[in-house]
Amino acid sequence: MSYFCGKIVTDNIIVMQEPIVTIFSGRATRYLAEKIAGYYGKPLGQSSVLEFSDGEFQPSFDENIRGRDVFLIQSTFPPTENLMELLLMIDAAKRASARRIVAIIPYFGFARQDRKDRPRISIASKLIANLLTTAGVTRVITLDIHADQIQGFFDIPVDNVYASKIFVPYIESLKLPDLIMASPDAGGTRRAASYAKMLNTVFCICHKQRSKPNAIEQMLLIGDVKDRDVILIDDIIDTAGTITRAGQLLKDNGARSVRAFATHPIFSGNAMEKIENSVFDEVVVTDTIPLKDPCSKIHVLSTAELFAEVVKRVENYESISSLFNKTK
Repeated sequence: MSYFCGKIVTDNIIVMQEPIVTIFSGRATRYLAEKIAGYYGKPLGQSSVLEFSDGEFQPSFDENIRGRDVFLIQSTFPPTENLMELLLMIDAAKRASARRIVAIIPYFGFARQDRKDRPRISIASKLIANLLTTAGVTRVITLDIHADQIQGFFDIPVDNVYASKIFVPYIESLKLPDLIMASPDAGGTRRAASYAKMLNTVFCICHKQRSKPNAIEQMLLIGDVKDRDVILIDDIIDTAGTITRAGQLLKDNGARSVRAFATHPIFSGNAMEKIENSVFDEVVVTDTIPLKDPCSKIHVLSTAELFAEVVKRVENYESISSLFNKTK
């Protein structure tokens, strides 16, 4: 009997060994990783981070991962140490002879920098793709990435899964009598149209013009929302300036109720205060980024069960897109 490449060879018969899956987490997303591992049915792998007095740090795996399929969970929201920690964990797994290294990045940071829209700037999301690939990752799983074309920046498989799997059932449970979907800007038209199709309704658009980043000069409504229950849908809420202004515009145009759904709650600056003082009945987000402060209007839906199912399907070579057949 002999062993090679995850196979047992006996009497010239090759029997494939079942790969061992181990799920690890960076420090920024441990709260979510523990839930994902729980839904998957395994405890979170043991890892630690050695911190030096100057701020340098060194992640390490505290168990054998040779020949295993390693899933590393870490959102790359600020600070950039979260991204650096993920890169170091990927490198450590590669050097420890992991069979496959899959990065689960619930929130893919720097995704808004996906093109060169003015002179002498970087395309940060392409750089991040290069860094992840060079570090040794073999697959990336993320949720509602800001720009679909970022998948083309990688030369490895990228699975961009959708929060619609979580949001649509919740919206249906609200049983709103006269539902209409809305996009807070023209760039989100495709997303609003997709949700409108899933929910068998129509959509409208809040068209904005910016004078500079995070500053809106003018916003106009395209569509009729009078006496209707409006749901604004977006992938991120950063400063909350766009979403709250769009909500006010909808309310000013006669909307009966206005709710906002956004996958990634960045909530920088005084975003929480803006939401608390907004016209929204409710703001629904996921747990890809932990909330810093409580807010009575914010409702968080977990992505853990969705990611656990994706891990199972990746490991069993099953279709991931079929997860969304009923909602895509």
